[in-house]
Amino acid sequence: MLHPAQSSQDDADDAEVILGVDTHKDTHVAAMLNPVGVLLDSRCFPATAAGYQQLLDWAQALGTLRRAGVECTGSYGAALSRHLQAAGVQVLDVNQPDKATRRRRGKTDVIDAEAAARAVLAGRATATAKTGDGPVEMARMFKLAKDSAVKSRTQAINQLKAVLVATNPTLRESLSGLSSRVLIRRCAQLDPAAPTDATSAAAWTLRLLAHRILCLTQEIDDLNAKITAAVAAHTPQLLDCNGVGPDTAATLLITAGDNPGRLGSEAGFAALCGVSPVEASSGKTQRRRLNRGGDRQANAALYRIALSRLRWDHRTRDYVNRRIAEGKTPREAIRCLKRYIARELYQLITKPQPAPITDPSAA
Repeated sequence: MLHPAQSSQDDADDAEVILGVDTHKDTHVAAMLNPVGVLLDSRCFPATAAGYQQLLDWAQALGTLRRAGVECTGSYGAALSRHLQAAGVQVLDVNQPDKATRRRRGKTDVIDAEAAARAVLAGRATATAKTGDGPVEMARMFKLAKDSAVKSRTQAINQLKAVLVATNPTLRESLSGLSSRVLIRRCAQLDPAAPTDATSAAAWTLRLLAHRILCLTQEIDDLNAKITAAVAAHTPQLLDCNGVGPDTAATLLITAGDNPGRLGSEAGFAALCGVSPVEASSGKTQRRRLNRGGDRQANAALYRIALSRLRWDHRTRDYVNRRIAEGKTPREAIRCLKRYIARELYQLITKPQPAPITDPSAA
C-alpha cells in the first residue's frame, strides 16, 4: 500500500507541465508552468546538443511534458524545436510579447520564457512549428543560396556595364552593340596582363567581373537543379500545375513546411500566404479589406502563378473577365484568383505523392 505522501508525489510527476523557452544564439532560458499557471522553475541552458538534452531532462523531471512554446522556431529556436519534436513534444511557435505587455511587466529572459508558456496554456499560441528536417528544408537552404547568388550576379553585371560606360572610347566601341550574354563572354576573354594605365585597368576589371558573373551563373544553374530535385522528391505533382515552376513551388512548400498538416485547412494556408480577405465590418458597414499579412514571398509566388495563367490559360481569363463584369476591379479579380489558386495548391501540398523510385535492375 502506497503512503499518502508517496501517492501525492506520483500524481505530481504525472501532471502535465507546460514549457516555455526564450531562445538566443548561445543560450536558451526555459520556464515551466503547471496546469493552473503556477511557475514551477526556470533555468538557463546552453544552445548545444547537450544543452537541449539537459533542458528536456529537466522539464520531464517536473512532470509530463506534451506541449512547449518556443520563440523564433525558424532561427535561434530551430534546432531546439527539432530536438523536442523528436522526443514527441508538440512545439508551438510563440510570438514575442507585445509592447504593452512589456511596458507593464518589464523585460527579462525569464519573463519572456514564462510568457511563452502562458501563451500555450491560454491557447493563444496555436501555430505548430515546422519540423525543418526534410526535402522542404533542403529546398529552403538551396533557395537561400540561389537568391544571394542572383543578387550578387545582378550587382556584378551592373558594375561591368558601369565600368564599360566610363572607359576609353576605343575599348567601349569594341564591345558595343553586343547582347549581355555575348558581352560577358567577350569581356572574359580580354587581356589578363597586369594593368599599367586606366585603360588596361578597365580591361582587367571587366575581365574579373565577367569571370565572376560566369561563376555565379554556373552556381545558380546548379542550385536550380537541386531545388527542382528537392521539390520533385517531395511533391512532384506540384510541378505539373499550370504556371508553377521550381522557384514558385519551392517558395510555397517552404511556407507550408515539411509538416503541412500543421496548417489545418486550406483557409489557414490562404491566410498564411496573405490571400484571405480580412473582416473590416462595423455597424451597418459590412466589408472586407486586403490582407497585408502572411508570408509575402508566398503571396508573390501566387501572384506570379496568376499572371502566368492569365497569359496562357483561357479559363483563367474567362474567370477574371466574369469577375470584372460583376463589378470588381482588375486588382480585386486577381486577388480572387490568387485565393482559388491557393485552394488548389493546398490539396497538392498537404497530400504529396513522392515520385516512384525506379529499380535499375528491373530494366
